[in-house]
Amino acid sequence: MVTYKYVAYDSHGAKIQGTIESEDIEHAKKALISQRIKPTSIVAFKPSANLSDLSKRSISLEDIEFVTSELALLLKSGVRIDRAVGILAKNKSRGALSQLLMQIHTDVKRGETFASICSKHPKVFDNLYVSMVKLGEASGTLDKVFTKLSQDLRFRRDLKRSLIQALTYPTVIFFVCVTCILFVFNYIVPQMSGLFDGMKDLPFYTQLLLDISKWVQDYQLYVAVALIACVMGLYYQRESDKSKFDQIITKAPIVHRVIVMIERIRFNAAMSMMLNAGISVDKAIELAAESVGHSDIRTGLQSAGSAIKKGSGLTESLSKSVIYPDFFVSLLEVGEESGQLAPVFDEIAERSRDDFQSWATKFTSLLEPILILVMGGIVGGVVVVMLLSIVSVNDISF
Repeated sequence: MVTYKYVAYDSHGAKIQGTIESEDIEHAKKALISQRIKPTSIVAFKPSANLSDLSKRSISLEDIEFVTSELALLLKSGVRIDRAVGILAKNKSRGALSQLLMQIHTDVKRGETFASICSKHPKVFDNLYVSMVKLGEASGTLDKVFTKLSQDLRFRRDLKRSLIQALTYPTVIFFVCVTCILFVFNYIVPQMSGLFDGMKDLPFYTQLLLDISKWVQDYQLYVAVALIACVMGLYYQRESDKSKFDQIITKAPIVHRVIVMIERIRFNAAMSMMLNAGISVDKAIELAAESVGHSDIRTGLQSAGSAIKKGSGLTESLSKSVIYPDFFVSLLEVGEESGQLAPVFDEIAERSRDDFQSWATKFTSLLEPILILVMGGIVGGVVVVMLLSIVSVNDISF
């Protein structure tokens, strides 16, 4: 079977694009005509397997949020799901997202359910997304499900942006500091070292400065290679053994606290969405745990879900997870006793998000002056040492 890309007109006269699998172009044309679609061009297209590989590399969270929110809007307006996907595929004229939408459009027109289509692309649509879509199709509330999913994806997108924003400025400052330090020891100090050629009994601080400069020039390439090797090693460790990578990365200072806050937001936001959609607590925990990135935390939450299935209380089971400190455990107790769990999970997610944004603001506000002071201290220290060394040269020559 070969995959063909086509441009055609449907029974309403609207121009559509999509893909179809067939033995040859003639069979593909006949299949389209049987679906009351009049093709104007049919060309060979990449197999759907390659499409899956491309989509997992090129389709971002922002793309999926856009598609989901647009589908929610179109379905609320009374547009059929196949027509809605076709409109989105036509507007996205190129790129991996366009190819994915065309493939989905073709599968929908074949009569496949949207949930089964999404399950073919696990790198794009996670199990939480697929399960919610399946629920919406079964209950006839797919537009409402897409609305909830778009809100959740927007929440995750904003969280990702907050994290990137919190790390961007300190990272820039750090690289500026490193660049200035390398410039001083590679160019400034060597230029002035000629003043001390042939001199004996140099002051210890002058000799130390010259030795540091020489060490930097001799070994900076090796240090850079070692750092790159460490980063690559961590990357391959993450790809081969995610659990061990998580254990390594959480040992870094501050990182563990940040990971706990982020996973608390993800899990509780997902729980709130699914409970509002009518999913049972044990099933909601099972699905929400899959949205958690850290393997140890995810395993703990899955264990809590298993304990709840066996009859344990919600608060008792979730309190064993690191993402629920005492204050949030007390909120869970209130929700469990009142039977209003969805608002409680939503409250925990909102409070955690506020905590994260507050921490990010404090972190960047504190780290910026620290890095500037370090850079200024090193550069200023070098300048002072050079001045003292020049003065000592004049004293010795005198």
